[in-house]
Amino acid sequence: MSEIASALERLESGDRAALDRAFEAFYPDLKRIAHARLRGTGLNGQLQTTALVNESYLKLASGPTRAFPDRLHFIAYAARTLRTLIIDAVREERALRRGGGAEIVTLDTAAGAGLPPSLDLERVDDALTSLATIDPPLARLVEMRFFGGLTEPEVATALGISERTVRREWQKARALLLTLIGD
Repeated sequence: MSEIASALERLESGDRAALDRAFEAFYPDLKRIAHARLRGTGLNGQLQTTALVNESYLKLASGPTRAFPDRLHFIAYAARTLRTLIIDAVREERALRRGGGAEIVTLDTAAGAGLPPSLDLERVDDALTSLATIDPPLARLVEMRFFGGLTEPEVATALGISERTVRREWQKARALLLTLIGD
């Protein structure tokens, strides 16, 4: 068993050194995801990539302990934490502006293909939260693809399904999200 796989398993016991090791190993991936998610949020430099990743570390370190079977599950979980932090920052920014002029956010990723090029990030998050109540596995797939930036093969491996199923479920998820965003 590799050192990283061992660290991911030790996370369940609350081993802080294991979290440090996992974060160190996946730091470049998390920075890439954070950078992609911050682009176009309208936060005007108020939240930097490094600060966001560091904040996600603090959130993971203070949260409930859990083990991760592999790299993909850890990245998906960390991406969910990044998403939460970004949404909180967007909401805080809007509150500071007293709700005036909601900004359009461009989400420009390969995973977002088929979605309109300009979406309000907060509306996407609200739609994803609604989707989680309708179909939790589908919402998890969206988090991995859209917010986590994982590829179809990576999602298939993480969820234990075929790539074809990932493509089919992704099409279904896009349709549901567009419907939920439109409501």
